[in-house]
Amino acid sequence: MLQRIQTIYLLFAGLVLAALFLFPLVHGVYVNGKPVTIMVTGIFQDVNGQSVHTDFFTLLSIGTALVALLPVATIFFYKNRKKQIYFCYGLLLIIIGYSYWVSQAVKNVIGTAYVNMSNFGIGIILLSLSLLLIVLAQKSIQKDEKLVRSADRLR
Repeated sequence: MLQRIQTIYLLFAGLVLAALFLFPLVHGVYVNGKPVTIMVTGIFQDVNGQSVHTDFFTLLSIGTALVALLPVATIFFYKNRKKQIYFCYGLLLIIIGYSYWVSQAVKNVIGTAYVNMSNFGIGIILLSLSLLLIVLAQKSIQKDEKLVRSADRLR
């Protein structure tokens, strides 16, 4: 059924991943003497007080869009809860791999520059939040599956 709590969790996970397009991963880091903001769409530098998009991450942007659509697509497997559970496990692995890809992209841009906690943007937190939401969805799907099995035993 579409009106279950796992639908809300998966929808929010998709929205959180889509929000990566809006929020920076790292900001205020000095690379080559200029302050840089890194987002999934690319690198933004301050030039004359304006934020200018200087480098584009095309593959990372496409990957972000695909990863953001996967939780929403998982919602529509509601008739087959076992398949939905497997998709949630797969989503967890995909998001962990995607997080590694994002961290390597940031690391390649920053190089040897020092990054402290105040430089991390909301984008880093959003990746962890999406993992939490998918785990909650997976637990809710398992709870529904257990309820259906117990109801089948009573018949």
